[in-house]
Amino acid sequence: SSSSAESLDRLYPAVGSTKPPRKRTTSQCKSEPPLLRTSKRTIYTAGRPPWYNEHGTQSKEAFVIGLGGGSASGKTTVATMIIEALDVPWVVLLSMDSFYKVLTKQQQEQAASNDFNFDHPDAFDFDLIIATLKKLKQGKSVKIPIYDFTTHSRKKEWKTLYGANVIIFEGIMAFADKELLKLLDLKIFVDTDSDIRLVRRLRRDISERGRDIEGVIKQYNKFVKPAFDQYIQPTMRLADIVVPRGSGNTVAIDLIVQHVHSQLEEVRAAWSRRAALASAHQCHPLPQTLSVLKSTPQVRGMHTIIRNKETSRDEFIFYSKRLMRLLIEHALSLLPFQSCTVQTPQGQDYEGRTYSGKQITGVSILRAGETMEPALRAVCKDVRIGTILIQTNCNTGEPELHYLRLPKDISEDHVILMDCTVSTGAAAMMAVRVLLDHDVPEDKIFLLSLLMAEMGVHSVAYAFPRVKIITTAVDKKVNDLFRIIPGIGNFGDRYFGTDAPPDWSDDEDALST
Repeated sequence: SSSSAESLDRLYPAVGSTKPPRKRTTSQCKSEPPLLRTSKRTIYTAGRPPWYNEHGTQSKEAFVIGLGGGSASGKTTVATMIIEALDVPWVVLLSMDSFYKVLTKQQQEQAASNDFNFDHPDAFDFDLIIATLKKLKQGKSVKIPIYDFTTHSRKKEWKTLYGANVIIFEGIMAFADKELLKLLDLKIFVDTDSDIRLVRRLRRDISERGRDIEGVIKQYNKFVKPAFDQYIQPTMRLADIVVPRGSGNTVAIDLIVQHVHSQLEEVRAAWSRRAALASAHQCHPLPQTLSVLKSTPQVRGMHTIIRNKETSRDEFIFYSKRLMRLLIEHALSLLPFQSCTVQTPQGQDYEGRTYSGKQITGVSILRAGETMEPALRAVCKDVRIGTILIQTNCNTGEPELHYLRLPKDISEDHVILMDCTVSTGAAAMMAVRVLLDHDVPEDKIFLLSLLMAEMGVHSVAYAFPRVKIITTAVDKKVNDLFRIIPGIGNFGDRYFGTDAPPDWSDDEDALST
């Protein structure tokens, strides 16, 4: 048929064409929180890696592994073994099962009677798969549909994922599209005996998907086995590595891990990137996008108190809060306003001004940034608040995104991004990048900090020239440990009364939590 011919055309690109990878894991796409727990450790599956440079852009795309093979061949188990052996902190597990097309009413009826072919290339939304994988590869956020195998339909809710160090994409048709193949850096075919696959499918579909044994066998004989012979097995020749016996082949998995490690080494110049931030644009004049609160005697006096190492915690908190309130009031004065006319109680017109944007949202970089939330709430009625947790990777010294909660429809808001100190600007740049990933316009982002180093100001302004940077003071220097000099100390520890570790950095206090 013409449909089969089109599918075969997708299936067989030129043998010498560029190779990429792919993967799946429905359970991980659905997990809350986004974690993969292995026998040795916990792996974050929805975080953002620190692959950006001093321009605020990604220095290298994520490494994508494609896992293909027949239904119930053990692709997910092989993926988990690879992830555990890789020992990298950020992995995205993406299942092709999430991308079945929405069925018509007639197709729903066919699916209910096991007469719909879910094992044909036409059953999958390849356009959405390709668009999703492209964004993940670039480190951007994506929305993943959730498929309900009991009702054969997509659920109303979606899940948000980020690109990572490694993306593993798995599915029976992982190599069945020429455009999709171009996105895969490594293609692995899991080759498992057909009898074993049938037994596994029976067990899975009966226990997990509520099917009866007759329906499973009918579907297998009518659709699954013919599809494997026609569409899946021929793609074995496109694979870079074939893994016979699936998860039992530890030698093959070790070779795969070694290859991926060699690719990842290219992007692990952690401190060199941070050093690039430190050296970039020094001795330049401060950017025009920077607005510093006027240093009145009152402001200078409050800085004197909070910078003094002898100041008690109570006084530190009190005067920090006063500075935060002044900083936020100053930031709000920079928002767009338009003329408006109101009538006074005396019946007279008053020519005034009103905020011309849609809404204001505050986003705090945990943990220190959350101390600024009460001041924002005090002056912005019904303001929405989001949070971002960025922590330092102990091995690389790089900031990494661990947690994110943003209000819905944030893309049209003016966003007040809050953190108390910024030294190199590394975490602030990541936070801005996250907001841009969620379609917040760059010129609608206001970065607020009580104290910034010149290095951090230059780094953020160079990477994101339309972001407005607002602070109460800018200090000249950052030492070899990336501490602001003369500085304020570790803001979070002084505010919350906790002890700073010996190697703390005051570049966005979240890095030392």
